[in-house]
Amino acid sequence: MGNRLFQEARRSVELAKQAPAEYQHRAVATAENALSSAYANTTRAEQEQLRHYQNELDTLK
Repeated sequence: MGNRLFQEARRSVELAKQAPAEYQHRAVATAENALSSAYANTTRAEQEQLRHYQNELDTLK
């Protein structure tokens, strides 16, 4: 089944990357919130992946 918060964070990052320019700022903020929520409830391997997702979001800012 997997970690629901991790899956939501991953989905949010993908949506932020695909968001139209006028909505990207909001989508990035939503994704960062999802990453933050997921971080405390994940394994070390998932945390590493979440850091990678955060780096991807940083490039969109």
